[in-house]
Amino acid sequence: MSGRATEPYDLLRPERTITGMSAVLLPHADPFTPDLDGFAAHLARTLEAGLVPAVNMDTGFGPTLDDSARQEILRVTREICGDAEFVAGAHVDDAPGARLDLDRYFQQVATIASHGGTPILFPSHGLGGVSEGEQLAAMAAVGERCDRFLGFELSRAFHPAGFVLSLEGYRDLLGIRSCAGAKHSSLERAPEWDRLRLRDRVRPDFMVLTGNDLAIDMVCYGSDYLLGISTFAPDLFAERDRCWASGDPAFHQRNDDLQYLGRFAFRTPVPAYKHSASQFLRLRGWITSDATPAGAPERPDSDRAVLAELGVRLGVVEQGVVEPGTGSRT
Repeated sequence: MSGRATEPYDLLRPERTITGMSAVLLPHADPFTPDLDGFAAHLARTLEAGLVPAVNMDTGFGPTLDDSARQEILRVTREICGDAEFVAGAHVDDAPGARLDLDRYFQQVATIASHGGTPILFPSHGLGGVSEGEQLAAMAAVGERCDRFLGFELSRAFHPAGFVLSLEGYRDLLGIRSCAGAKHSSLERAPEWDRLRLRDRVRPDFMVLTGNDLAIDMVCYGSDYLLGISTFAPDLFAERDRCWASGDPAFHQRNDDLQYLGRFAFRTPVPAYKHSASQFLRLRGWITSDATPAGAPERPDSDRAVLAELGVRLGVVEQGVVEPGTGSRT
């Protein structure tokens, strides 16, 4: 019997320090009013946990905000973060069939950089509608205009303009030196393992940021993360990460419980996970309303009872917060 590990187990990296980035929920006081105080508090909570906050992401309703709202989020973020690192979504608002608007990406990246953030290039219909070669050329052009940015491979389960590069295209992405990493949100393990193996050979300092909320143990194989599920419990994700770095077997139970939460919250329709996040944060007493923006997918009230049970298991929600069988918060 060979002593060499077979794929993908050869990628396992025990006692590795994980870089955790957490997409920050933008809570709402009502369907038409963002709760900026609640956002600022949750942003501070994420920082205090030791995670890098990511704002104006899908979790923060970034694709549906207008420019003035995104800039207000950037202002609040800079105020809370100070000199601490943060990531922000660079969005181009367009419609199916639109042409690639590279100048708009340049403007968005410059705005984020001026606030001290690292831009992550959100897919747009224009970017998703061109060839892979043109997508990579666009990212290279962005890289010539900023010191540091992140790429983003996004499953269409999250956004209709999403796209995922071929492995050959990913190799070319690794060649863009100002691209420090890329979020991979195909929701599949195999392509992420392929990217990790390629990264290890070609550019070991490049961050493969898992966006797979259904497989959060990808960190064991060498991925770092930029997740939406971590906004439910940045404190517990940071605790889990410390367990992995120290070789503490408690990592596995904590990871299992967080994954259970992720599987429930990210079920179909996937975009409704943001409402699940609002429900869970309200159960934790961290926000005062679990409202979600008008037109956004919602979860049923009955989900609160399940989320409360999961919160009790995780040790962050008190027993009896939700009346049995009602879904109502007591």
